Amino acid sequence: MDKKLPVSCPACGNELEVKTLFCPACETTVSGLYELPLLSSLRDEDQLFIIDFIKNSGNLKIMAKNMGLSYPTVRHLLDGIIRRIKEQETHHKI
Repeated sequence: MDKKLPVSCPACGNELEVKTLFCPACETTVSGLYELPLLSSLRDEDQLFIIDFIKNSGNLKIMAKNMGLSYPTVRHLLDGIIRRIKEQETHHKI
């Protein structure tokens, strides 16, 4: 089972921030408060869609064919992701 990076606090639901990074090769530790990347806050299926979108050079026709969906359905999925990204932008500094 793959572990997923948590993005929200299991106790209160607030967004998590990164405090420590560690290099296992040289054992360097970097500490500070860092926001998680905006894309990490999206649902897994949204992240996979974005990866496929990039791999297909942004061609929704090809994506629709590969996904077995109509072009309007794939366009609707992309519009939903765009909306969720815009909502997340208010919480992130890009």
